[in-house]
Amino acid sequence: MTTTLVSPRTAMESTLHQAGWFTAAGQVFHRWGLNTLRESWGVGISLLQPIVWILLFGQVFKSIGNIPGFGSDNYITFLVPGVLMMTVLFSGAWAGTGYIEDIDNGVMNHTLTAPVHKSALVAGHLGQLLITGLVQSAIVLGIGFAGGARYPGGVLGIVLALAAATMLAAIFCSCSNAIALTARSQIALIGVSQMVVLPATFLSSAMMASDLMPGWVQSISKYNPVSWAVDIGRSGLNGTPDWPFIAWHFGFLAALTAVTFWWAIAAFRNYQRSL
Repeated sequence: MTTTLVSPRTAMESTLHQAGWFTAAGQVFHRWGLNTLRESWGVGISLLQPIVWILLFGQVFKSIGNIPGFGSDNYITFLVPGVLMMTVLFSGAWAGTGYIEDIDNGVMNHTLTAPVHKSALVAGHLGQLLITGLVQSAIVLGIGFAGGARYPGGVLGIVLALAAATMLAAIFCSCSNAIALTARSQIALIGVSQMVVLPATFLSSAMMASDLMPGWVQSISKYNPVSWAVDIGRSGLNGTPDWPFIAWHFGFLAALTAVTFWWAIAAFRNYQRSL
């Protein structure tokens, strides 16, 4: 009888060939999920910022709600959707650090030998980031409620706010991953993130009613995806959803999500070709 020896690597590649796209994405999701659970303190620390914004900033500036024409008597209720989007924005901007760590540790080169579609590798990682962001977003809404915010929109409003936050997170996570794979430097990723995140936040409706902004800021805010997500979440939580506005701007967010996801896949392929 003849015995054929199969190396572990050959067996793994054969399994991956048979596994398909969804199984490969699931394995990547599982791997990054375990990393997040092992370093769950990082998720907790990321919630310190919304606590400061809601419980301190919101209290200090709560009299803003009394300004004529502001449109909300409770500034904390107004502020919470903005802080929600800020939280996913800042978390998303750091998403690419995981890829840079893999590059520095040599893990990325091993990952690229797997005979699976690169979109499965990107989707698995992105899926884990979005689930983590969804949990963070729910906690932020809870912090806001504890700080005095109220959500007349009920469950539907909360679902709209979480959906908008998740789509915004997908856009910035994909951008961060693409930049990380292109720059391959933690310092470069931090620099680009700082240049994008802060202007995107303050040139939006996150902190202030659009009607009270300077004209040039209003103009930029209309085309800022952060404003789209904030306005969707705010109208939903307030129980005053403008459905045509929501439909159009969810469509814009979905289109940006598709474009940035494609960019992350293209950056993955360019990285592989450069080796």
